[in-house]
Formats: sequence, structure tokens, C-alpha cells
Amino acid sequence: MKKDYIQTGRINQKLETRHKILESAKQLVRKGIDFNLEDVANNAEISRATIYRYYPNLEILSYEVGIDIGTKTPEDIIEDLKDCSLNDMLMGIQNYYNEHAVNNENAFRKYLSAVLTSASEKKRGARRNRTLQLALMKSDIRPKEKKDLVHLLAILMGIEPLIVAKDVSGLDNQEFKELMNWGMKLVLKGFFDGKETK
Repeated sequence: MKKDYIQTGRINQKLETRHKILESAKQLVRKGIDFNLEDVANNAEISRATIYRYYPNLEILSYEVGIDIGTKTPEDIIEDLKDCSLNDMLMGIQNYYNEHAVNNENAFRKYLSAVLTSASEKKRGARRNRTLQLALMKSDIRPKEKKDLVHLLAILMGIEPLIVAKDVSGLDNQEFKELMNWGMKLVLKGFFDGKETK
């Protein structure tokens, strides 16, 4: 999805449309049907122009569908962690996304390669941000701090830090998970300790 497109107007509606497109493509995959972007648009009952705003080509959509099929929704992740303290919930979210990145590394790398080499400025799904927003929804953290915390914590999970850890730092999967876990603990301790002194 083009970066400037999703960041303007009705963001939630755009994320719902993206979700509708992914669900439509997943239905076609599960049926074993060869499809193109127009088939996905028809199945989702959206226009051809709309689908091209989100996915400039079938390759990017196909890679994202492949990853999405095995991914929990933000709501399901929060449900699994609902009995945890806020700190443990945030750590659990990180553990989920880092484990998911490790388990699907090749698919994520192919997807990122397709996105980075396409002509569009597609913004990815922001599933991590949504999960973190849900976790922090009932907290008494000020809105600006909450927004910044979501963005900072999202950097410590997923495929991007895994690529840096492996390709730049030479870490293995376990070292990556341990390092990100340590980093998350430091950030949360610093943030919440700082809140107590104000």
C-alpha cells in the first residue's frame, strides 16, 4: 500500500480494506485456484483500482498471503496474553513476533525483496503496531508517549531486526531472540521507571 495513501484519510477503513483483500486472496489459495489481482478484487467485492492502490502486483500479494496464513491476528495475540501484567504482555507480543520471524524468515525475505524492488511505496500491514496499541489501550500513558512507545517497541521485533542481527551482526536465531528480549526489558524498565519519578 502506498505510504502516503494509508497515512491520510480514514486509516482504519484502509486497514480493513487491506484485511479484506488478504482474506479474499487466502480464500482463493485455500481452494487451490490460480488467480490474478482482478480475481482477488472480484472475490473481495472491491474495484480493480482499489486493489492496485494496495498491491501493485500479484507477487507482493502472494508473498504476503503466504506469511499471513500462519499469523495470529493482533486480537488473538492479546487474547492469549490477557491474564498477563502489561510488562509481561508486551514481552509476550515481542516473543510472538520474533518467533514468527525466525520461523518464516525465508518467506519474509522474499516478501521484503518484492516490496523493495517494486515501484510502489507500499506500507506493510503494521500488525505489530496494532497489537501493541491494543496492549496499551487501557494504560494511563499519555497519547504522545503511547504512540512513541508503540513505534519504539515495534522496532525490537519482527523480520527487520532479525535481518540486521544475522546479516550485520552475525548472530544466530537464539542470540537474536535473546538480544531483542534484553533490549525490550531495558526499554520498558527505563520507560516505566521514568514514569514513577515524574
